[in-house]
Amino acid sequence: MAASFAQRLLDWFDRCGRHDLPWQHPRNAYRVWLSEVMLQQTQVSTVIGYFERFVLAIPDLPALAAADPDRVLALWSGLGYYSRARNLHKAARICVERHSGDLPRDFDALLALPGIGRSTAGAILAQALELPFPILDGNVKRVLSRQLGLRDWPGQSDVERQLWEESEARLPRQRLADYTQALMDLGATVCKRQRPLCSECPVADECLAKQGNLQAEIPARKPRKTSPQRETIMLWITDNQGRTLLQRRPPSGIWGGLWSLPEASSTEDVDTFALRFGAVQADVALIRFQHVFSHFKLNVTVQRFHSARPIPRANDAPSNAWFAQADLYGLGLPAPIRRLVENCQES
Repeated sequence: MAASFAQRLLDWFDRCGRHDLPWQHPRNAYRVWLSEVMLQQTQVSTVIGYFERFVLAIPDLPALAAADPDRVLALWSGLGYYSRARNLHKAARICVERHSGDLPRDFDALLALPGIGRSTAGAILAQALELPFPILDGNVKRVLSRQLGLRDWPGQSDVERQLWEESEARLPRQRLADYTQALMDLGATVCKRQRPLCSECPVADECLAKQGNLQAEIPARKPRKTSPQRETIMLWITDNQGRTLLQRRPPSGIWGGLWSLPEASSTEDVDTFALRFGAVQADVALIRFQHVFSHFKLNVTVQRFHSARPIPRANDAPSNAWFAQADLYGLGLPAPIRRLVENCQES
């Protein structure tokens, strides 16, 4: 079955697969790695533009290792899950220090790098080096779950273990790069979560979900939890030169390592922070918005302030700094903060 499955999938890929993705031309370890990390939790259509801008600015691994962290985060701004960008940068530096400026060709060495899991390591080795390593991203989990008729959520440890075994068992002996891409393409374009195109599937006759008319039920969705809501206050402080005061967030947590508006948990904290910068509240309406993360919703109230006294670029803490409007475009800013600042400046 494995050989038949792989060959039929490759024949379909030659006719119908995606052959014009930017990370395929050229297809090397750095570009595969970058694309795989960007594609985690993100659609291909969104990633393409980010990928093209990123490789134009940072074309290879040594350039990534040498890049300023702010530059990396700025190029990532809007993709979310910013730990991915920080881990990319850390991993690139490790590769320069320990692997002669290249990604290692050994599976365990790849797995030891920050931000690289089993599926990403497999994708790099299979697509860039034609080595027989399986992958198991969301698309592949869906394809194999339907092929096997597995009704449980693929994230369960026993189900995931079975899917890994199946993914490895179905590997062909040749054309590993094309096969890996074909498997992802099948899940993304044909074996979709909603309204799969079973009539176009090259392996539909082997699909137990189709045989039982269970495509809508397989794979089972992750058990839902109620998303908690959090409240915060942000201070938007500008000075006479039109600069904006930003604060670098801690390296871990939401928006880790990015520049953002200073944050306060209470009105008292707002007043204390504003006093440090000689800022008085502007006579403008409060701005409120909600940003949805994967595990909670953040309700933000933005209060605008103006500081009339001259203040140096960096104040009493290295995490606080003043930036001119032109400087904001090169900074790593959370997407909602970037939209807020740029839209208000334009208006």
